[in-house]
Amino acid sequence: MNKALYIITLILLVSSCKKEKRTIEQIDFTTEYKFSNEIDAKVAKDTIAWKYQISASDFATKGDYKNALIQWDLAMGTKDRKFTENQVDSINQKYSKVKATDFIFELAKKNQVIIINEAHHNSYHRVFTKSLLQGLYDNGYKNLGLEALGNAKYLDTLLNNRKYPILKTGHYIKDPQFGNLVRDALEIGYNLFAYESVEEVNGKLREIEQAKNIEKVINAKPNEKFLIHCGFDHASEGIHSYWEKAMAGRFTEYTNINPLTINQVVYSEKSKWEFNNPLLKALNIKESSVLIDKDNNPFRYERRETWTDIAIFHPNTEYIDNRPGWLFKNGNENVSIDLTEIKIEFPVMVLAFKKGENIDVAVPVDITEMHEKKQNCNLGLKKGIYEIVVTNGKESFKFEQNVK
Repeated sequence: MNKALYIITLILLVSSCKKEKRTIEQIDFTTEYKFSNEIDAKVAKDTIAWKYQISASDFATKGDYKNALIQWDLAMGTKDRKFTENQVDSINQKYSKVKATDFIFELAKKNQVIIINEAHHNSYHRVFTKSLLQGLYDNGYKNLGLEALGNAKYLDTLLNNRKYPILKTGHYIKDPQFGNLVRDALEIGYNLFAYESVEEVNGKLREIEQAKNIEKVINAKPNEKFLIHCGFDHASEGIHSYWEKAMAGRFTEYTNINPLTINQVVYSEKSKWEFNNPLLKALNIKESSVLIDKDNNPFRYERRETWTDIAIFHPNTEYIDNRPGWLFKNGNENVSIDLTEIKIEFPVMVLAFKKGENIDVAVPVDITEMHEKKQNCNLGLKKGIYEIVVTNGKESFKFEQNVK
């Protein structure tokens, strides 16, 4: 290689190793998301019985999955229960594990309505429902009902046209993973609709009103397919011990449609492995799974006279850079955000917004909190251009991040 060519090659190599120059600007920015110390301080002085349920939701909303699980276990209490070796062997002989998404897609072909639940503190449940969207859409499911959508005077009337959720779209939808569920559904082509009670009632009357609201939408589209995402026991069929019938049971009563009901709450991880349901502990679950017997019948969730058709078994989360590993799957990159050039007092919140969405009102694509500058800051982002906001509640900065 001659000298001139060597110099040119060296210049190109050095240039390619340089980082893209970022423009960092200071901005006025306020956020509804709470710092961890704010949530902790509120719990410390709160006297209401359900304070840990609130804090669990607050941590989930800001993308802190690990602390959300911890707070929920404080709310509900924990036990270390195990099956005997003989019981474990019997379970593994009777059932085999199949990938949950594939099994659901097969059953979806024979059903018109699917009802799947979530725990309101568990962001992974939202991630799992999101993983179903494209496959169900390909099987004819064009309508998505979300309990979390504000209704009546709280209804986000522009959502289907805007194509992204805002903070007023719904309380739980502020969680970035719920926001991404909504965002993906709109991009795929779903029609989203609210069905929550508008009378601000609870118990039996709420179940009835939710079911009637869904019935109205289905009556307007009698030949279409529907996916319904709800909370906790609303997906239960049969006789409910508190409500007589839950929303799913009332739905069947009013429409004569037998929905495919899915429970992903009971067999999900707790804050520590030993607190998990003993059946989940008995199984070596590596991916979200359904148990099937030798006749291909799925294991149901049953409690006294109520049930769901399928129980989902979710694996324990593996963490990467202290964040759930599932954030960096299903098309998401593990994106390291460099904060070294920003002179700001820590702790800070780092929020990623899809470029083109209004950062003052949009639900972020991801959020993480950094307590000191030396920590890695990692976000789960698809390919695209994002506006990254770094704020400590007093000062805020913004720059673009291109995920290639």
